[in-house]
Amino acid sequence: MSHVMNTYARLPVAFSHGEGAWLWDTEGKRYLDALSGIAVNTLGHAHPRFTAALSEQIGKLIHCSNIYQVREQELLADKLCSLANMQEVFFCNSGCEANEAAIKLARMVGHQQGIESPAIIVMEKAFHGRTLATLSATGNRKVQAGFEPLVKGFVRVPYNDPEAIRQVAQHNREVVAVLVEPIQGEGGVRTLDIGYLQQLRKICDEHNWLLMLDEVQCGMGRTGKWFAFQHTGILPDVMTLAKGLGSGVPIGACLAAGKAAGIFQPGNHGSTFGGNPLACTAGLTTLDIIEQDKLLAHAETLGKFIHDGLVAALHGVNGIKEIRGQGLMIGIELDKPCGDLVKQALAKGLLTNVTADNVIRLLPALVMSQGEAQQLLDILCPLIKEFLQS
Repeated sequence: MSHVMNTYARLPVAFSHGEGAWLWDTEGKRYLDALSGIAVNTLGHAHPRFTAALSEQIGKLIHCSNIYQVREQELLADKLCSLANMQEVFFCNSGCEANEAAIKLARMVGHQQGIESPAIIVMEKAFHGRTLATLSATGNRKVQAGFEPLVKGFVRVPYNDPEAIRQVAQHNREVVAVLVEPIQGEGGVRTLDIGYLQQLRKICDEHNWLLMLDEVQCGMGRTGKWFAFQHTGILPDVMTLAKGLGSGVPIGACLAAGKAAGIFQPGNHGSTFGGNPLACTAGLTTLDIIEQDKLLAHAETLGKFIHDGLVAALHGVNGIKEIRGQGLMIGIELDKPCGDLVKQALAKGLLTNVTADNVIRLLPALVMSQGEAQQLLDILCPLIKEFLQS
């Protein structure tokens, strides 16, 4: 019996090694990975250039401390700010830590404006993490249950509803920021209208609020651009990243621009491991390989190939509500709970998952080939049809 705390309903499989879009379990069976560690393994498994860069860095320096200058951290910050057109970065170890930094940043801005109890507008069905502040910002009672009292200072509105935000603006003078995922991952791969984000930018400017985008799952090239907001022509004040940034090495980042830049000073925030040489080498190497191998364009074309393949194969099938997403972030919504499909796919050698009870979520590595994507479709589509007919 394992002494690991029972926080996950784990599937009965353990993996020994991987290569590209494939994993092998301890019994030697091969699986096509369409989940990528939940949008983490951007470069798939055992990418040779990534492996070499990490091995070299481990041989030099894994960790020193943020008491000192960290050259790899400075290089990664410069690169991210250049790609995002933002001004500064705080590095941490995960998405929830990046969102904690964003929440603290917004509160500090509020206090500097003389607001005693700063509030942040968040969305229904949002997911921002499992720390006390980020689970309070999350719009999911299952995540919150048993951990009350929740952290105050969050105002919840429906997703994709700008009028609801305008209503809050009329009645709540404590609001300092809006925190939103351009694509809700845990919430069911729900995408924001481009016009909604543009309106949100306008509303935030009118009220001197920060627009804070959680791109922990949808960022890092997954949608076909470096960051999902780049499909809209707007620029956020704060953006959070993690998951795919280190291709499996834990790293998170909170980027700031404009009125959100220059807020944190020494002593305001910190992280022992955040931005250490190993994690930042993982981030820099991930960005370099995405650029060198033109993986943004590949994510866009492969995502369209998978989406179009799903639409063609599942057209007219009763029980399919919607196939949606962007790039290599795809959700297939069914009209009933479909958690059983995860084990059925596993038995057929395909790794995927179900979120929001009835949405099959696909998050392949950016290195998946078209041939592998066709194999994904060939395994998954018959399973879905059979499941819906049962």
